[in-house]
Amino acid sequence: MEIDTPIHLAHRAQIPHTNATILCCNCGAPIDGTTSAGALCNDCIKLTVDISEGIQREATLHTCRDCERWLQPPNQWVTAAPESRELLALCLRKLRGLSKVRIIDASFIWTEPHSKRIKVKITLQQEAFEGTILQQTFEVEYVVASHQCPDCAKSFTANTWRAVVQLRQKVTHKRTFLYLEQLILKHSAHKETINIKETKDGLDFFYSQRNQAEKFVDFLTSVAPVRSKRSQELISMDIHTSSKSYKFTFSVELVPICKDDLVCLPIKLAKQVGNIAPLTLCYRVGTSVNLLDPNTLQTTDISTPIYWRSPFNALADVSELVEFVVMDIEPTGVQKGRFFLAEATVARASDLGSNDTTYFARTHLGGILHPGDSVMGYHLSGTNFNNPQLEALEDSNAHASTIPDVMLVKKHYERRKKKSRNWRLKRMNKDEGEMLPRKQDQERMDQDYEMFLRDVEEDQELRSTMALYKAQQAKRLKDQMEGVETASMAATDETEGEDAPKIDMDELLDEFEDLDVDDDQ
Repeated sequence: MEIDTPIHLAHRAQIPHTNATILCCNCGAPIDGTTSAGALCNDCIKLTVDISEGIQREATLHTCRDCERWLQPPNQWVTAAPESRELLALCLRKLRGLSKVRIIDASFIWTEPHSKRIKVKITLQQEAFEGTILQQTFEVEYVVASHQCPDCAKSFTANTWRAVVQLRQKVTHKRTFLYLEQLILKHSAHKETINIKETKDGLDFFYSQRNQAEKFVDFLTSVAPVRSKRSQELISMDIHTSSKSYKFTFSVELVPICKDDLVCLPIKLAKQVGNIAPLTLCYRVGTSVNLLDPNTLQTTDISTPIYWRSPFNALADVSELVEFVVMDIEPTGVQKGRFFLAEATVARASDLGSNDTTYFARTHLGGILHPGDSVMGYHLSGTNFNNPQLEALEDSNAHASTIPDVMLVKKHYERRKKKSRNWRLKRMNKDEGEMLPRKQDQERMDQDYEMFLRDVEEDQELRSTMALYKAQQAKRLKDQMEGVETASMAATDETEGEDAPKIDMDELLDEFEDLDVDDDQ
């Protein structure tokens, strides 16, 4: 059998596989035919395909010029600062068609503040063809239109309130209300009021909704010793749907005890709150009444429920303070916080040169008093008080001998000539009503405000709870849009003496409107 000789075939070279190349149907550029979408090159796809089609390029934003809030359709008004995330989200919600594409980036473009225009640059990403993703950036211009919100419309219309908070304190001065006003301004608790009206013994805060008034009452309860009562009045009723409309009144009463008041506690209550001496000084009023015994530096707190369970009035207030001159003072070495116990010999300033009557007193002001200083205090000897607690104290065998002749309260600083302070406080816009205060009432209010400013200067703990601002001599800020008016520079009738307390500039705040940029610097 014959076998054929094997034939060796030459090695055949492999031809490399190449993709099909086609020409772009628009510009004729060679492209890969297997991956090209719609026979278009990348440049032609960018030119012919618009992924932002159907998205509007112009829109309108409505804002209220009074409260500076923005309308979020259909009927909600929201607060948003210029170029904030909240305002950007509101702008994006105004555009139709954004739900079909993917938003990669969005940012504001600067415009003139008075131009009433807002520009937003938006970057989108979407799949144009299978395997082809496009990214496109475009601008949207918003026109800012003014539209008064319903709350501001009610504030300019009389008798549209739904709830009122009647804040009262039965005292002869307004110093507590001045301090409470600063707390309200610091925490912006007055923003939802539609009107603030000043009355004889307090303030009335009007609200358009009941929950806003309840929120304000809760704020007052958290910063001051108060008690509140609620009442309601039926305004109208629909007999077909049984729907009723009410007006609500919240009566809030402040404790009639203020800072630096002389307080005589009932003997039974004094034993219950730490067995303190019944005759005390009120050195602070917070959520409770803080009392101090100057003879022993013992302190106690009278909480709001305990006080209203058995209420009592102050024995004397700051209008009855008498000026004394320190003849001699000797510290005892006892200290409790910022109080230093000392034994002092004082004489009435009006008695100097006429008689040599002096008084011995134990005081908590040993750290700041020196011989020759003036100090304000209560002169108890020879003074008649119509107070049942003091009468019970005088009839008591255990406490009758502990009543001092003089009780010193605070150091008196000399003030000479007129001078402006380097700080100021904000005041709320209040409606004084139909009748303006009389001349003597206005003088008393100015005197109370001046005493309050002096208390702020002298008490560091008091001013730490408030917002103090730098006084601007060049211009006066007008915060009418915020419901706040700038208090005057409060020029003093006298200048501070050399040892008078002064507020450091580091404790003062700069408002945003005060930060002016000087191009020359």
